[in-house]
Amino acid sequence: MSLLRAMLRVRPSPFAIAQLDERARGKLDLPAGVDADYVAKSLGSRLKAEWRLRRVSCPGDVVLCFNNLPPLFDIRGKSVVFVQNRLLVERYGLDGYPLFVRVRIGLERLWLRARRRQASRYIVQSQSMALMLRQLVGADKPISIVPFVGEDYDTTRPNRDGATRRFDFIYAASGDPHKNHAVLLEAWRLLAQSGLRPSLCLTVDPTRHPALASAISAAARNEGLAITNAGWLSAPELQKTYAESGALIYPSLVESFGLPLLEADQAKLPILAPERDYVRDVADPAETFDPTSPLSIARAVKRYLKRPEEPVTVSSASDFLADILS
Repeated sequence: MSLLRAMLRVRPSPFAIAQLDERARGKLDLPAGVDADYVAKSLGSRLKAEWRLRRVSCPGDVVLCFNNLPPLFDIRGKSVVFVQNRLLVERYGLDGYPLFVRVRIGLERLWLRARRRQASRYIVQSQSMALMLRQLVGADKPISIVPFVGEDYDTTRPNRDGATRRFDFIYAASGDPHKNHAVLLEAWRLLAQSGLRPSLCLTVDPTRHPALASAISAAARNEGLAITNAGWLSAPELQKTYAESGALIYPSLVESFGLPLLEADQAKLPILAPERDYVRDVADPAETFDPTSPLSIARAVKRYLKRPEEPVTVSSASDFLADILS
């Protein structure tokens, strides 16, 4: 939504026709003269929109597909497809997602693969996305790397002078399964067991992810973990919270363009993140870890806090036997 708002506010606007998600009605500043159709959240409505696109497209038109998918039906003119959902191009497992979401992503993966030749050009935001998409669409389709940020992204470095430190770490992310909150919570339990209780701010919306929000609250209340769930934060609220935090920890398993990593860099926050391509696309982390391992995350936090674990002491065979026989 942030990217779409920014694009539609560019003047003069090149758009003549827009097909938009019904949930965006009233939330966009549409340029004057744009013929807008709103598409309901249903398979039937999406199919009708695709057929409408086929009917209204003309030779010489440029059709910007901002929904990751090329046109379902052949159109007249060129189609440029902006792909930002990494789940559609990476064979990432969907365990933990609701059944409806798994079915939708599965269908969209088939759609992208089946109609990949329809696109005249693809646009992505990072090198790793380009390499991954190249494997899917083939060598002859142009793929451009054009990263851009939306209206909520502040390109000035926020002033941290005088800000009160409230949190040792912040993880700005939704509660979707690939954001990996369960493993992060387990890492915080391991830290507590070793005598460390760093404070952590999360941004999980309890209305969208009630089960995860409840688990976070229970961990803080029942296990004494220093975790605060601030819920969804507006852009100004998030900027303020960055200024009040010591570092960003970002254990997400998969991202197309990790905007919070850029935001943290702008806020001069050190970054702890997985050793994954999407991280190196945009950031140089202070510490890295295996995002599937709570122990690896906990050890990275300890290293960052200058509390690294002592290396294991290796014994001889005689010491080993002496221990058994004692």
